[in-house]
Amino acid sequence: MALAEFGVVVLDCPDPLALAGFYAAVLGGAVEGEGEWVDLRVPGGPALAFQRAPGWVPPRWPAPDASQQFHLDLVVDDLDAAEKGVLELGAEPLDTADRSRGFRVYADPAGHPFCLCAR
Repeated sequence: MALAEFGVVVLDCPDPLALAGFYAAVLGGAVEGEGEWVDLRVPGGPALAFQRAPGWVPPRWPAPDASQQFHLDLVVDDLDAAEKGVLELGAEPLDTADRSRGFRVYADPAGHPFCLCAR
C-alpha cells in the first residue's frame, strides 16, 4: 500500500503566469490562478504548478559542478515540428551538437531544462 498519492510537480520561477502560459502552449491544458501560485491542468497527465520565487536563479546545464535539479521529458511525434514550436514560444536550445539522437535539450523561458523526446 502506498503512503502517498502523487499530487503535482511545482516549478519555482520569477513569473508563474508567464511560465504556465509557455507550458500551456506546449502541452495544452487550462491555466488556473494568478499571482504567487498558478496551476496548469494538463489533459491526460499530471498537473504542473508554478510558484513565484524571489531571487530565482535558473539551473545551469550542462554543469558538472552544479545540479540541474530536475528536468521534464516531453514526448513528441515530430522533433523538428515540436522544436520549431517551442523556440517560437521562447525556449532556448541547450544542446545542438548531436541532431541524430532521439531527444533535444532546451531551457524554458525561466531557465528550467526540458527535453523533447521522440515517441
